[in-house]
Amino acid sequence: MTRFITKRLLLAVPTIILVTLLVFVLMELSPTDPAAALAGDNPTPERLAELHQMLGLDKPFHTRYFEWGWNALQGDFGVSAVTHQSVVSDLMFRLPITASLVILALIFSLVMGVGLGAAAALNKGGVIDWIMNGIANLLMAIPPFVAAVLLVLFLAIMSPVFPATGYANLSEGIGPWLQSSTLPALSLAIIPGALLMRQVRGALVDALEEDYVRTARAKGLQRRMVVGKHAAKNAAVPVVTVLGLVVTSMLSGAVVVEKIFAIPGLGSLSVESVLNGDLITLQGMVLLVAVIVTLVNLLIDASYGYFNPRLRTR
Repeated sequence: MTRFITKRLLLAVPTIILVTLLVFVLMELSPTDPAAALAGDNPTPERLAELHQMLGLDKPFHTRYFEWGWNALQGDFGVSAVTHQSVVSDLMFRLPITASLVILALIFSLVMGVGLGAAAALNKGGVIDWIMNGIANLLMAIPPFVAAVLLVLFLAIMSPVFPATGYANLSEGIGPWLQSSTLPALSLAIIPGALLMRQVRGALVDALEEDYVRTARAKGLQRRMVVGKHAAKNAAVPVVTVLGLVVTSMLSGAVVVEKIFAIPGLGSLSVESVLNGDLITLQGMVLLVAVIVTLVNLLIDASYGYFNPRLRTR
């Protein structure tokens, strides 16, 4: 198992490097000049040259890339030319906001996906199975921004149960935080929850038809024991794999959802950075997200050792 995780960790390093290099190349090919975006209307050539020097854009591409990479290894992502604040401090301020939103959305997705998916699998071919499949198909057709608008309409405007916009930190209390985070988290959780529901249903149905499950039933074990201890553990491997993709999709969906609900997280920061031509902040954010996704994938790989004992000997 240690060798298995070590291999995954070694593969993660070139992946992160490739992602940062790709971002640098795309920004180099972009027709937008960050210096011109900062200079305002009708800038003089002298002002543009000064901004190019300040941003380091007068240096060769490879020099800028290696300088930024070396500084990033030391925890220095630079200073934003737009906000004049440290990129690391800005990211660390917004990261807990997005992280708490994604974690809450993940909880909603797991509750919906595992609960309804298991109910469908245990009633294969029945009315409950048909209803659950219909719900999953319907929910998978609703994009996060549409879900956000509908939730605001029904649960914030027509029935003012939750606030339509704004965000309350956890430091203000669990109640205010849940009130402000429930609607955006539900918006992020709808499609992943439906995807998990179908995955759980399919994996559990396949597991329940295996020979070891028939043997357990023949021994007279209770249905709860057969499903919970034998079938569910083996069905969890493909579900956990999808779970890693779900977290990634939630991070990308947070870009739109945070803007709709006026939440000052990483999603809102990414939109603001694009509109303001803040390349330094964008580069730091891409590296942070790449590291987060890599860590999530490593956790998923590590969980395989629990669900599949054969990997522990590798």
